[in-house]
Amino acid sequence: MIQKISEQAVLLGKQQSLVGILTRALDSASRDNPAVVILNTGIIHRVGHHRMYVTMSRSLARAGYTVLRFDFSGIGDSNSRVEELSPLESCLADIKEALDWLEREYQVSRIILIGLCSGADHAVLYGHGDARVVALVLMDPTIPATARYYLHYLTRRLTRLRNWTNVVAGRSRILKVWTRQLLNVMRPSWRSRQVTLQDLPFHPHLERSYQSCVDRGIHMLAIFTEDTTRQSYQGQMLDAFPNVSFGDQLKTEFFRGSDHIFTLEADRARLIPLIFGWVDSTTTKIVESHVKRDGFEQ
Repeated sequence: MIQKISEQAVLLGKQQSLVGILTRALDSASRDNPAVVILNTGIIHRVGHHRMYVTMSRSLARAGYTVLRFDFSGIGDSNSRVEELSPLESCLADIKEALDWLEREYQVSRIILIGLCSGADHAVLYGHGDARVVALVLMDPTIPATARYYLHYLTRRLTRLRNWTNVVAGRSRILKVWTRQLLNVMRPSWRSRQVTLQDLPFHPHLERSYQSCVDRGIHMLAIFTEDTTRQSYQGQMLDAFPNVSFGDQLKTEFFRGSDHIFTLEADRARLIPLIFGWVDSTTTKIVESHVKRDGFEQ
C-alpha cells in the first residue's frame, strides 16, 4: 500500500466557482484505477460528518486512487451558481463539471461516486446517465417505505418509553415524516410544485434511475443504518424496488445500532474499511472486464 499522499485545494467548474480537495498518492495514482468523487451530504461541508470524508479520501489515496471531494454550489467554500437552476439541477450540473475537470486534467475515464443521504441520491440520479460512472457507494439513500418497514419501525419505537413522550410533545420524527407524506398526498394536484428528493412522485423516477444503472453495468454498494426514518431492516431496498433487477450488481450492508451520520467512532472504524475493501475488489472486476472487452474489440 502506498503511504505518501498529497492534498491540493482546487478550483473547478465552468466558472471555477467549485472548491474541492484533490487527494492523490505522491507516486501518482494507478492509471487503471477509477477516480473517486465524494459528494456533499445536504449542506454539510466537504469534510463530511466527523471529518469522515477526509479519512476516507486519504485511505483510498494511499491505495493508489485519485479522490476528489468538493462543495456543491452555494455550500461550504463554493460560490452560488449564476444560472437559475433548481437545487437538484444545480447539484447534477456541479457533478458533471467536476467529472469533466477530472477527465481533462487527469485523463480519468472511469469514476466511482460516493454519497450519504442526499449525496447518495444525487449519485444515482446523475450516475445512471454518464458513461464515465462505473460504481456507486450509497450510504442511507432514499428508498420508499414498505409494509415490513412500518412493522419493524413501529415495533422498535413503541418499546422505547421516550418515544411515547416525543409523540405527546409533538417531537416524534416518524410522526413528522408521515404527516409530511400525508400532506403531499392531500395537496391539490393543480398546485405547481418543484419535485424534490422528499416528494412521493420522486420514487418512480428513482426506481427508473436504479434500473438504468443496472442496465449500464454499474456496481453498487448500499449501506444502511438502523437509527433513521429511511429504513428499518436489511433487504428493504430490494423490497422497495421490486421491479429493478439488481442481481449481483448490488451489495447491501446494514449497520445495526448506528445512527444516520455514523457518530460513533466504532461505526466509522467499520465503515471506512468496508468501503475501501469494496472499492478495491470492484475496481479489480471493472479493470478485468474492460481489458477483456477492449481485447475482444481489437
